[in-house]
Amino acid sequence: MLRIFFISLSDSVQNGYFMSDSLQQRLFQELEALPLIDPHTHINPHAAASKSLADIMGYHYYTELAHSAGLAKGKIEEPGISPKEKVGRLVPKLSALENTAQYAWLIEICREFFGFDDDRITSENWEGLYDQADKVLAQPDWEQQILKKSGLEQVYLTNDFDDPLEGFDTSLYVPCLRTDDLVFHLTKSEVRERLAKVTNRDLGSIEDLQAAIRDLFTHFTKNGARACAISLPPDFSPTLVPSGTVAPYWSQLGRGEKLNEAEAAQLSQFVFWQLAENCVVFELPFDLMIGVNRRVYENGVFQGQDLYDKRTSLIQYRDLFNSFPQVTFPISVLTSTSNQELVSYSWIFPNVIANGHWWYSNTPPYIEQDCRTRLTAIPQTKYVGYYSDMYKLEFALPKFRMYRRILAKVLAQEFVEDRGWSEKRAVELGHLILRGNVETIFGR
Repeated sequence: MLRIFFISLSDSVQNGYFMSDSLQQRLFQELEALPLIDPHTHINPHAAASKSLADIMGYHYYTELAHSAGLAKGKIEEPGISPKEKVGRLVPKLSALENTAQYAWLIEICREFFGFDDDRITSENWEGLYDQADKVLAQPDWEQQILKKSGLEQVYLTNDFDDPLEGFDTSLYVPCLRTDDLVFHLTKSEVRERLAKVTNRDLGSIEDLQAAIRDLFTHFTKNGARACAISLPPDFSPTLVPSGTVAPYWSQLGRGEKLNEAEAAQLSQFVFWQLAENCVVFELPFDLMIGVNRRVYENGVFQGQDLYDKRTSLIQYRDLFNSFPQVTFPISVLTSTSNQELVSYSWIFPNVIANGHWWYSNTPPYIEQDCRTRLTAIPQTKYVGYYSDMYKLEFALPKFRMYRRILAKVLAQEFVEDRGWSEKRAVELGHLILRGNVETIFGR
């Protein structure tokens, strides 16, 4: 009898496993068929697709991980190095990265787009892969092919404030006003000169600065912009600073004088508040990416120097959230502890949205944990499931596929198995998280 019990238990566990696995796969296939809107990328619409394997392996994830694994920065960033030579230098370090999610993206790209059959990129096979990638990427319609294969209907950009927004289809590549320079670098004469040039204004007074910011919003919204966005350091606290307070500081800058740290901080707060006020007027979401410390690793490779800071708290943004109930704030954070705080703010504040799985939180264990907490704690209309943050179009497929696998798992376990939802209802929730909320929050 004891033996029979063990067999029965084993069969039950096994059958349960296969049932769960099959359920997840069915849900994944339904989610995989959904055309996507990617609400945050760094795509250059004039060169959206890769030109060589070096564009793909030059993504900062691979250069910073290879550097972390022992490849000298000078080997990666040597001036004049050819694309093929750069890939050749990175390849020997790939063996140290095979455990990472980023390596999985790379293998999936090579299999899906270049017909790569091996499970590893090695010193023996990389040159053939490189040459095959060259042939594929040289096709004149490759950009259209990859958009179709990845199921991308719209790609949101990250545009400098002085981007003319010309020469590309803004209904496909949707502009977004990125405002880091305006908030944190107006003390630099070159940034003020750029602002004066693009708005065709004399920026002599604080009123001129306010008008110039309004001009930027007019320009961007006329060209189909769907959001204003900014990346914020952990010590920033938005608050209202009267124009009369910063007017003397602005005059000092106009005379070529420097501001002290406190004065520069108040100018940043003033400009940030102006952005929020214009988001009210122009009905744009204000996309906040919170908690990045820049240049922590000063000798790191390009884009491999910045790290999160767990001292960040959303309590620093309470004045903002309370003062602008009309503005939707999609919030990205970098840690699971910050995610728990973000969930609580999204729980309470109608205008706070949990947005994507950003940067150092963009690996499966963190995504799964954060996805579960969001889906089981906040209104389903307040979670934008994923954005790729990509620089080249080829990364949309593996990144979104990774997220959809995790989303299918969470939907299967938390909703179908635990709560008894139908598969159809779970898929509907998945569609809302993947796309519906993007359309509602950012507009189509």
